[in-house]
Amino acid sequence: MEQLIAWISQPWPWYVAGPLIGLTVPVLLLVGNKSFGISSSLRHVCAMCVPANIPFFTYNWKKEMWNIIFVLGVLVGGFLATTFLSNPDTIVVAESTQADLAALGITDYSKLMPAEIFNWENLFTAKGLLFFVIGGFMVGFGTRYAGGCTSGHAIMGISSLQWPSLVATIFFMIGGFLMTHVLLGPLMKLVGF
Repeated sequence: MEQLIAWISQPWPWYVAGPLIGLTVPVLLLVGNKSFGISSSLRHVCAMCVPANIPFFTYNWKKEMWNIIFVLGVLVGGFLATTFLSNPDTIVVAESTQADLAALGITDYSKLMPAEIFNWENLFTAKGLLFFVIGGFMVGFGTRYAGGCTSGHAIMGISSLQWPSLVATIFFMIGGFLMTHVLLGPLMKLVGF
């Protein structure tokens, strides 16, 4: 049992994790003709919880209960993994990336996300407003505008040969490159890094 826990708690190589993620697509299609995606579950939760008669949320959300259970499993699995199976080693970051991040004021790699940005003290500051509120709004808006999130488009959509998913994934990547190489530095200076 101890060997199993040690094996699970180590990072898995791409050639194991990638195919496992990729196999979710045919399994979902073969088992129940279901589409994989995380962001659609937010719509199902709103349809379940919002009593208003809003047309976007008026549909039979009970048919999508599997998606809500799947997302709950992701949340519970993430909690269990970080609480009981987390790797105590410092996250390995390439030296060139460390130099680029140090120029932006990010030097702590002890956790999964940079502590200089993602901590409770930043919640009600300009950093928190920019990264949590405005960033969260932009991610939510982009997800809705694109008709799905990266998991739905990049994993499910492209594998089922959907042209809109390929276009969306290309623009997700362009947006990520633009943010990383053009916008992140000025935004970090704007909020006091």
